[in-house]
Amino acid sequence: MKRLIIHGDPGVRKGGVVEVDGEELVCFGVTRNGEWNGPDRVQLWCTVGDESEIEDYETQRYQPHFLDVQHVDAEGVTVLESKGDLTV
Repeated sequence: MKRLIIHGDPGVRKGGVVEVDGEELVCFGVTRNGEWNGPDRVQLWCTVGDESEIEDYETQRYQPHFLDVQHVDAEGVTVLESKGDLTV
């Protein structure tokens, strides 16, 4: 599980599936930043991981402060599913 910060909005929402650098990731949670104040374009702060980590996310068996962080431009993200059935 890690934090993926996407500069720009490729159109993914909670439960969506993206591919970044050849790695397929499920978006457990998405926070949209920069609508009113902040950077010149929106940023999506996503908590992502593989499907086996969904239960850990739902039961909060992780520490958000200690997740690895990866930054990527929206152009570097391939959206495989924009919104999934994740009910968290």
